[in-house]
Amino acid sequence: MIVLGVLLILLAGAAVALVLTEESARYILFGYTFEPNHVEMFLAGAAAAAVLLLGLWMLGSGSRRTAKQRRRLRSARAEASDRVARLEGEKRDLERKLEREHAQAEQAQTEHALSDRSGDRLVARGENRS
Repeated sequence: MIVLGVLLILLAGAAVALVLTEESARYILFGYTFEPNHVEMFLAGAAAAAVLLLGLWMLGSGSRRTAKQRRRLRSARAEASDRVARLEGEKRDLERKLEREHAQAEQAQTEHALSDRSGDRLVARGENRS
């Protein structure tokens, strides 16, 4: 839409340039000779102005639509980034929790093994004394 708007603006500009560069009211365009009267010249100018305004409108609306799409894309990327950061935080928390659970399990296993050994020693010592 932006490209079409620019083309219409260029077309209207070319029509104005054609009128300004000609010294007479005779215009040669694509091999055809035109000699418009005052009313036809006015209508041609009005048509060129309408094409110019249409091109400007298309350029503006295309730019607004593109900006809206970029804003939407930017917000979607920000949401995805926030989601990823939140998931990474949860992952780190779960990894820490898992490490603590492993450490507690190892500590409990070590204490259990030590209590079994120390219990045997105490019993053995107790039996030896009696």
